Amino acid sequence: MSPLANHVTERAAGELRTRRENWRPLPRRRPPRRVPAVLAIRAPIPKPWRWTLIVLSLAIPLVVWTALSASGAVSPTFLPSPRAVLATGLEMARTGELFTDLWATLRRILYGFGIAVLISVPLGIAMGTFQAAQSLFEPLIGLVRYLPAVAFIPLLLIWLGTDEAPKVALLVLGTVFFNTVMTADVVRTVPRAIIDVSYTLGARRGEVLRKVIVPYALPGIIDAIRVNAAAAWNFVVVAELVASTTGLGRRIVQAQRFLQTSKIFAVLVVIAVLGVVIDVALRLLRNRVGRWVG
Repeated sequence: MSPLANHVTERAAGELRTRRENWRPLPRRRPPRRVPAVLAIRAPIPKPWRWTLIVLSLAIPLVVWTALSASGAVSPTFLPSPRAVLATGLEMARTGELFTDLWATLRRILYGFGIAVLISVPLGIAMGTFQAAQSLFEPLIGLVRYLPAVAFIPLLLIWLGTDEAPKVALLVLGTVFFNTVMTADVVRTVPRAIIDVSYTLGARRGEVLRKVIVPYALPGIIDAIRVNAAAAWNFVVVAELVASTTGLGRRIVQAQRFLQTSKIFAVLVVIAVLGVVIDVALRLLRNRVGRWVG
């Protein structure tokens, strides 16, 4: 090495030593404290803790509700007691009106949301798999899904009358676009490496779609259906509030006219319980069919 190069190297080394001497010492961090398992990020918690928290999530609102109604701070006309709501629900079940309205609402959800799923799942799989399908359908779906479905109620009543057709159509319009977009997003999460390996092993396009993409995305597709099933309940109640002679939404309107708040609460409790049952059933289905997904 030449003398000039040695001089430059020594000068650079000297500047580096000077800078290091001027550096402030790194702050000393305390050792991390051990946190309880229930506060750890994404850590499993003991089963007793889990069940305790589940019970508390339901018990605390019930206790608050009972205390408010028992204290007399709120009139029973506006907030009936849990006992009064239970008695009203049992009376509605005894007379049969609860089951009649419940079946009418469930039938509309089965038809409307079922049609939405049959349309949105294949369309979402196509959009998530093929760029051509995404380019063809996503702009229109992205535009239409921001239009509030309830705004179509007057048009649906004009086009389809006041029978079952507009209620089913409202359910389809309210859920099909969101379920399509969510399904497409799930399909896009399939790792490209898995698809490339499948082609390398000799799989054809149809086999990759049927045996790789759909099975991998199936748990996420079920999750999308689970989320949008809650929206289906909202839309069916809105549809029954507007034009219907049967259904849980219609029962709420009739009870409101006569200030029968205990009947309104009873119907709301039934909807909540059914929603939880459907949600749990879809979760169990997802866990069962998605055991191969890591």
